[in-house]
Formats: sequence, structure tokens, C-alpha cells
Amino acid sequence: MRVFICFEGSCEPFEVPPDQTVGAMKQMVKDNVLVHLSDGRQQQYLELSYGGAALQDSWALCDVGITSGSAIRCLIKSEQRPVMRVFNAVTGETLPIMGSEALLHMSVARLKTVVSMQSGLPVSTFRLSTPAGVQLYDCNQLQDYAIEVGTTLRLDTWDGWVEFLQGCLLGHRMTVQSHLSEKKLVMRFQLQVALYIAASLGHLDLAGWLLERGMHAEKPVGVHPYRQWCHQTAHRDTGKCPIHIAVESNQLLILKLFITKNLLTLACRDPGGRDPLKVAIQRGHRDCVRYLANKLCSVVSLSNMSLPMRIYLQIKRWVSLGQNSAAFNRCQYTNAVFTARVGDTLLVDGFNKTNMSSKSRKAVTKPSREIKAKALQPLPPISNLLSVSHLPSLQSGNPGNFKEMQKKQGQYVKSREDGLLDKISKDDSSVSKFILPPITRESIPRPNSSHILTASLEPFSHHCGRTPRENAIYCLTIASTFTEMPWLKQMSIARTLIRKRVHMA
Repeated sequence: MRVFICFEGSCEPFEVPPDQTVGAMKQMVKDNVLVHLSDGRQQQYLELSYGGAALQDSWALCDVGITSGSAIRCLIKSEQRPVMRVFNAVTGETLPIMGSEALLHMSVARLKTVVSMQSGLPVSTFRLSTPAGVQLYDCNQLQDYAIEVGTTLRLDTWDGWVEFLQGCLLGHRMTVQSHLSEKKLVMRFQLQVALYIAASLGHLDLAGWLLERGMHAEKPVGVHPYRQWCHQTAHRDTGKCPIHIAVESNQLLILKLFITKNLLTLACRDPGGRDPLKVAIQRGHRDCVRYLANKLCSVVSLSNMSLPMRIYLQIKRWVSLGQNSAAFNRCQYTNAVFTARVGDTLLVDGFNKTNMSSKSRKAVTKPSREIKAKALQPLPPISNLLSVSHLPSLQSGNPGNFKEMQKKQGQYVKSREDGLLDKISKDDSSVSKFILPPITRESIPRPNSSHILTASLEPFSHHCGRTPRENAIYCLTIASTFTEMPWLKQMSIARTLIRKRVHMA
């Protein structure tokens, strides 16, 4: 059949079979009409339209009602190619980064800000890496990693966070609640992250539930607790609050919810020193500007007086600062401050193996099931405890005669410990014997630390007359006599005795 292709004011006839595809038709137009498509930054392509609809390449002409004598319109369309792309491992989508090639000379921190705005994720919940797996650090430039036009970067989140972030992006409250961490510090950080995402995407139900849980829209998201030693070099946007992202995303209902919950959010400032009204003005969101301006120009009616909103916010801010200062002073003497302790995980950029590889929660928790099951067992009384804390042996030996050396050492240690326990029992007949487990292969120290431990513990043994292991047995045995006290209190007594003897030595 004969069809006519209309292109730039001309009409060319083509003889084609009825089952000809649109893709093959485009190729015929390129070959016969001499249509040239540029390969520059503007990606150009042909579009055939019939009856006001663009034809897809896989369609056959007869399938869309094109008969002999029909006229098909041919257009050259152009679209800008993205400078680079970012594959989001959380959602499985690829985000295009549009702009000029000058973006290749910007900093990684600036790129993370752009990705955060497109994905809705806070900058402290993900990392970017090259196709080769090299992590991009905020302080560097993209050109330092030899990133070219068209490169696809990868976005990864914390291990075990994939399901949690997916629930936040979808606004599913139950999914978010079921995938919270068991650690209190991490869970509080996750809740603040969830409030940020809910404010960005407009999930009103999720945001309301989080506010009921004690989250604050005027508090910044911050960094992961594992990175608290690196917070001084953290990304600038970690100081951004949910109220700011709600204004930037033009989420008016979320904005009204936050301000109704706490009027102090009207005066909350972002890392650039901008309040929500200034952010809304710079973004050009008229509805948010109108609402915020009306709120700031309103009057607050109290029992005996009426105050302008700005003065009321200033007074309330002073009161809030005083309450926070008083609460901090009380916690300083009564409760332990939430800081890093021995055994906690700390991450320092460039030194630790990354924990942001987007592993699912099942993959992370599966290897530790046996450990968790053991941790849930009830604690034994201190007198029957098999293992509390034992110091490693300071001797090094040849692996060939390790068993013989360990046997002799065990006999010597056991004889000394039996003598010590007999001496304690003679002094006080009510004291029960406390037994520590024998030294095993796992307790042999590493070669690079044995000389440090030896130099530190030799003066103690010289002045105290007992080895650190014998001193631990002695203090634990004394503490076990407090049978009416809880187990943790007995352990506290034992630690106090050991600390006192170390200072005396």
C-alpha cells in the first residue's frame, strides 16, 4: 500500500506492506529523505504521528488503522541527554542528572544534594560509588574520580535498611515500624529519617504517627550514630530539618501539620541560616509563602495578653533553651550520656570496611541468629558464672608444642588459683569459690600487642603480688558474697575492687 510521509513542508510517497512496523518505516525515512540526526548533547530522534498520536516502533501500520493513501506526519524531536545517571539500589530506579558538562567539575557533596532532592533520601542515609566500586567522598571533586559523561553511579544505603527505606518511601507505617533497629540510638536516627522522607514525599499519616512517637520537625536528621566521630566533617545537609524539606518540596499539608504541632518550626533555620518562609520564597512556592506569611503576621492570644507571633516565638525559644540546658545538667549527673563506649561500632571514612552495601535485613540478621539466641538466655548467678572477662596469656610459644605448653600452664595456674581460693575460704567460711574458665587457644594475644600488654601488667603483678587473672578471681569471689544484691550490682562491686587495686598498684 502507498502512504505519504509529511516532513518539513514536503510530502513523499512510500510503498510499504500493511504489516510494516513503525521502526522499519522510520529507517526508510532516514535512508530516502536524508534525515540527519546530530549526536551532540541534544539527543535527536524521529517521531511518526498519525491521528494526533505518536507511533511506537513495535507497532504495525495495519494495527493502528493506517490504510493506503494515509498521511503520516514525521517530526524530529530532541531531548537533552543526562550528564550522568545514579542507580538507586533501594528502589531499583535510575535517576538522571541533567545539566551541562560543567557538572562533572562539581564536588561530590553538591552531587549528593542533587541526588537527595530527586530520591527523597537524606544525605546521611546513602553513599555514592563509581561503577568500579570506589566510594565517592564529600570533600573531593567528581573529576578526581575520572567520571565521564554518561557514567552511571551507584547509590547504596546501610545494610539492613533497604526494607525500612522502602516502607518510608511508600508511606507504609507498619512496614517502617517492623523494620526498626533494636539498638536505641540507631532506632531514634531511623525515626528522624522516616520523618524527613515523609515530609519530602507528603506522607501525612506516617508523619503524624512519627510526631506522636516524639519526633520533632525542627530537629536536624544528623548522621548515623556509628559515624559520630566524623560529624564535624559531615555533609552540610545533615543539618537540614524535616520542616525545611517540606517547604522545599511544596508539601503544604505536611507544613501545616508541623506548625500546628509546634510553632517553633516557624523560626527553625537550615544550615544556610534561612527560615521556612525564606526557603519558600526562594523556591517560588506561593501557597507555602502565603501560609507562612499569614502565620508570622498573626497574633497569639494568651490568658492575660496578646503577643505578635515573632515575639511569642522568641520567648518560647528562650524557654526551650532553658529547659534543654536544665535537662542536660540533670542527665550529666544522673544518666549516662549517649556517646561511644567500649564495644560500640565506629566508622571512620577510608579506614573501615563500609557497612553501606544495600544488603537486605534478612541477609544481615541471618548470620547472627545463633548469637542472639545465646544472648537471650538468662544470666547465671555470679558465683556460678563460667566466664566474665579473662585476660590473655602473655607468653608466646611455638605452634608445634602449643598443647604441651598449654597443659603445663593450665596446671600451674590451677594450682595457684586453688591456693588463693583456699586462703580466701579460711579467712571467711561463708565465701564460695569463684572459678574462671581455663585459658584457651583463642586467648593467645596477637604478636603486635603482646609487648604492650606485658609492659603494662608487669608492674601490677610486682606490686600486688597476684597476676591480673588471680586478682579478678579474688575480687569476683569477694563480690559473690553479696548474695542479696542483684547480679549486676555484684559485678559493679567487683569492678570497683579491681579498679581500686589497679590504682593502688
